[in-house]
Amino acid sequence: MKRFATPARAGLGIAILFLFAWASPPAARAQTKNPGPTTGRWLLDFERDGSLQLTLKRKSESGRDNWTSSDDFQIAEFQGLKRPSSPAEVPIQFQLVRDAGTVTFEGQVNDGGGSGKFRFEPNPEYLAALAKMGYASPDPSETFSLAIHDVSRTFLRELETLGYNHVAMDDLIAMRIHGASPQFIRDLKALGYDHLAVDDLVSMRIHGATPEYIRTMKAAGYDHLTAEDLVSFRIHGVTPEFVKEMKVLGDGHIDADELVSLRIHGATPEFVRQMGSLGYSHLSADDVVNMRIHGVTPDFVRDLQALGYRDVSPDDLVSMRIHGVSVDYVKRVKSRYKDVSIDDLVDMKIHGRG
Repeated sequence: MKRFATPARAGLGIAILFLFAWASPPAARAQTKNPGPTTGRWLLDFERDGSLQLTLKRKSESGRDNWTSSDDFQIAEFQGLKRPSSPAEVPIQFQLVRDAGTVTFEGQVNDGGGSGKFRFEPNPEYLAALAKMGYASPDPSETFSLAIHDVSRTFLRELETLGYNHVAMDDLIAMRIHGASPQFIRDLKALGYDHLAVDDLVSMRIHGATPEYIRTMKAAGYDHLTAEDLVSFRIHGVTPEFVKEMKVLGDGHIDADELVSLRIHGATPEFVRQMGSLGYSHLSADDVVNMRIHGVTPDFVRDLQALGYRDVSPDDLVSMRIHGVSVDYVKRVKSRYKDVSIDDLVDMKIHGRG
């Protein structure tokens, strides 16, 4: 379920709807109080797959706290909401009932969507339960956010059983938005990832570092990757297939950082195969990365070999590219001098000779 927001007040980030700091419980807990209703306007668009996109807009009485959120839901999450079969608008009232409170929507809808006004009523029992669980009393905006993202008492209790006590509110919201569920945490624990930081859990969910992906990487020989490694792998496209094809490099095992560097610099299995066909079958990961960074291509090597320069070391190939020793430059120098070495070519180029 996607969740995002665009707050209007300067200084707020754009990452998540209603991310407010939630302090750890104070020694003397504040009395739970009913923060009262929250109101605003809604805009709804029905999707073909049975889901909907709901946009909520609210402005505080002071006019300084304005926000707009767009969230994806399933129609089944709402009580009293059905998609009309006609483009003609009809009046409607429906609700989103959550543990933290109930949002009541009134307005007009047709087969494409609708709009109107909403009113959120917090659940006093939920607020009282938060206080008993040791959380500070949320303000109205926080309470509304807890409801929209369904941060329920059941969710909080499951987190506590897994060792996540008094998680900050912005982290709770992020976990719900991105699906860092108690089951996800249990699955990771079974794979050896016990009590990861909430930021790691959320980042893994965002980038697709799933339990299944972790299992495939373990099978590929990477049994002790950190959460940061896994996220970096997913960001840069390090797949088990990529690992298998790149095992021809070095001694067959490539460090996690090297795998990421290979992907960042476009060192593909095809590049490695082409270099191998030119006699470079024992390159290290560092060699390949340096070649990619400085533009040592198979064509460059092939042209040098045609000019009689075979078995040039990877370091020398890189040095030639760094100092601008092109194939044309080599041809020009060789037309004037005999038996010019790679070191000579680089030295002549550096000093402007040839």
